[in-house]
Amino acid sequence: MLLVLCVDLDDDLGRKTPVDTPVVGRNEVEEAAVALATVDPEDSDVNVLFQGIHIAKGIDDERVEVAAVTGNDGGDVSANREVGEEVDEVLASLSTGEGVTALVVTDGAQDESVVPVIRSRVTIDGVRRVVVRQAQDLESVYYTMKQVLNDPETRGTVLVPLGILLLIYPLAVIASFLELPGGAVFGIISTMLGLYLLSRGLGLMETVDTVIGRARNSLYAGRVTIITYLVAAALLVIGGVSGLNQLEAVQTDAEGTLGALEVLAALVYGAVQWFAAAGVTTSLGQVTDEYLADRLQWRYLNAPFYVLSIAVVLHGVSAYFLDLADLSYLAMALTGGTLLGLVSTLAFAVAESRFPRDAERDGSGAV
Repeated sequence: MLLVLCVDLDDDLGRKTPVDTPVVGRNEVEEAAVALATVDPEDSDVNVLFQGIHIAKGIDDERVEVAAVTGNDGGDVSANREVGEEVDEVLASLSTGEGVTALVVTDGAQDESVVPVIRSRVTIDGVRRVVVRQAQDLESVYYTMKQVLNDPETRGTVLVPLGILLLIYPLAVIASFLELPGGAVFGIISTMLGLYLLSRGLGLMETVDTVIGRARNSLYAGRVTIITYLVAAALLVIGGVSGLNQLEAVQTDAEGTLGALEVLAALVYGAVQWFAAAGVTTSLGQVTDEYLADRLQWRYLNAPFYVLSIAVVLHGVSAYFLDLADLSYLAMALTGGTLLGLVSTLAFAVAESRFPRDAERDGSGAV
């Protein structure tokens, strides 16, 4: 008697379908194959089951039985042991007095690792590996390329660098018509490619996508911080230019070379008011959004006062080191900045304890 033994080492049949294994009988194996094909038509074990049925139908000179045995996805040793146990069950279920030999049907070398386990229980006449015919054809190559190109991650990783490289020749031709140096074209393209590969390698693309997504959501939600951030960016640029202008003015008036402390003081003195305006603008925008979202806490209002406090202190210190203010002005600036921060902290802490925002939202009035 010939036993056509279909092997599914990682138990796709048991995990994806409600079929209990081992499966013994031509009709039972066919039903199991249909069930697996219905759930996952691309699973190669479907072909193994149908191949076993096909082999059994083609043998008419001896008695043939078809069975399917499975292992598990826990590893080779555990899977092989489970296959051996199911083979024992299959052999015990065969009510025949004649000798039994087996023809093992698998879908690859991994499943064939269980052959010694089966051979220890029954004589093996042969091993049949199922190879899907269309996998060797151009159709399979086309299908694989189509699946790869449909993947957004693959498109970004493969097609973008390839597209940049393919632009070298047409851009070089355009540069020759415009009488531009060819080295500039290669330099620009290599820079683009290098920046792209560097961003992919460091994972910056995900960060950029996240920032763009947050900006889009903020824009659609009507958040004030979108405007305040833009204004703050402009103020920071103006502050930087103002600081450089102040440094140039100080260098022009100085008799000798400026030290590092004087350079830093000049930059701070020229930029601090613009930087402070940027900080106040962004903090007020954030406070406004928190209020509109009904999440505002009294302590959030400390932010603009803290910015002003820091700006007053930095302005006084930088002016003192540039000899633009005396010691009394420095003392006033340090005292004023400290008192401004302390008073705002204390005032909003008292307001939060007396008039809690949570109580206003739930209407209970309780602290």
